[in-house]
Order: sequence, then structure tokens, then C-alpha cells
Amino acid sequence: MTTAVRPDVRLDDLVIGLAVIGGGANVIMQLSWPGVGYGVYESKVDSGSLFRHPVKRTRTTLSYLAVAMLGTPAERRAYRLAVNKSHAQVRSSPSSPVKYNAFDPELQLWVAACLWKGFEDSYRYFGSRPLTDAEWDHLYREAAVLGTTLQVPEDRWPADRAAFEAYWRDGVARISIDDTVRGYLRDLASLRFLPWIVGAPLAPMNRFFTTGFLPPEFRDQMRLPWTDRDQRLFDRTLAAMAAAVRLMPRPVRIFPMNAYMWDVRRRIRAGKPLV
Repeated sequence: MTTAVRPDVRLDDLVIGLAVIGGGANVIMQLSWPGVGYGVYESKVDSGSLFRHPVKRTRTTLSYLAVAMLGTPAERRAYRLAVNKSHAQVRSSPSSPVKYNAFDPELQLWVAACLWKGFEDSYRYFGSRPLTDAEWDHLYREAAVLGTTLQVPEDRWPADRAAFEAYWRDGVARISIDDTVRGYLRDLASLRFLPWIVGAPLAPMNRFFTTGFLPPEFRDQMRLPWTDRDQRLFDRTLAAMAAAVRLMPRPVRIFPMNAYMWDVRRRIRAGKPLV
């Protein structure tokens, strides 16, 4: 017997603004493949550097997620073209320890898979109601836009959730974070890209949430300690946050993603750069 999908279940149901607290963990997951890690670490795109331009880089990343999840097909195409211009400059040099190219669909698919995992996990923590398997299947198929808004052909997105889990297991087996990328990611988790007066007070909390959202395999690669007591505190904290999120009206619940979507639309109308 097939379970019906409620007609009101939509991809943007997975958009929960508070989930940005898990953003650092998702970045670590993405960069755990050496080709992605060194692509970001060695990137020559100065305007895209988090450590040189933290506000702009954050806006670019969150705008991409907003467009993928909340935008129209035309808006996704416009953002993909803008991202392509930046990615055209991201490729390994003869001195790079690994080969990479930002247009490599294999690397882009891994990034998109990590994003899906992030949205899936955040909904399980903060979502307004449990979803049926049929609803998860529906949302998973819709989430192919996380890849196609980059450079991933739609037919590269694993066919269903079972295929995705097989792909994910294989992908996790390939993670490898060396000292160079690990140092970069530790600086990111410690908010060292922010002015000291802002970053230092927030760093312990950010490291706690970043470590808590990481699956154990990634946590081990980062050499981040995590105890049973840490896990209990993490679970209790997220449960309290979830109770508050579920009481919020939708515009508040999805903030700041709706604000970034508004900004993208404003930039498109004004003919301003999107990235």
C-alpha cells in the first residue's frame, strides 16, 4: 500500500533559518574530500575568500542555498551562471597536492550530497512534524536542485534515497582531511575569519555546535573530542531550540534565508552581480 504525499509538502519546508548553526559542520563535510578541500583552500578568487571577505562570502553561500531551495528555475539558472564565472578560476596548479577543478561534477555532487544531508538533519531536529517515507522520497527528488544549481547534471543525482545512502557510504569512505585543510577548518570553526572582538566570545559555542552536528567519521578526521556528556547537552539544547522554532510564524522560522532570497531578486532586477 502506497503512502500518500500530503499536497502541501514542499522543498522549502526543509528551510529552517536556525539550521545555520550547523553550517560550519556542513562545510567541514564538503571539504573532507581533498579535491574540494584544496579547491577552497587554494582558491585564487579573492572575493570568495571567507577570511578576506567574511560578509560577502557568507552572503554568497546563503544566497545559493536560498535560490536552490526557494527560487524559481529562472533564478536558479541565473545564479548558476554567476557561480560558473567564479568557479572557472578554481583549478589545481602543478604545485597543488591534489588535482581538482571546480567544474568537476563528481566534486560538485559531493558538495550537493552534503547539503542534502544538512537539510535532512536540520529538519529532523527542528521540523514542525514527522514526515512519512513517501514525503521524504518526494523531497529528496526535488532536492536534486542542490546539485543542478551548481554544475551537476540531473541524471547524476542518485535515483532514490536508497541509492543516495549507498553513494553516501562510498563518499564517507573517501574522506581524508590532512593537516593543512584541518588547520583551515579549525580556524573556520573557531570563527577566526571574524574580528577578534566578535569571533572570540562566540567561538566556544560555534565549535560546540560544529562538533555536535558532525557525523563521527568527520569528527574523527578533524580530531575533535566529543563525550557522552557533550552529546546529552547537545541533544537537550537542540530540543529546546526546536520547541521555540515550531512556535514561530513561517517568515521568522525561515529567516535569514528569505532575506537572502529577497536580496538576490533585488540584484537580478538591478542587474547587479549575484556572486
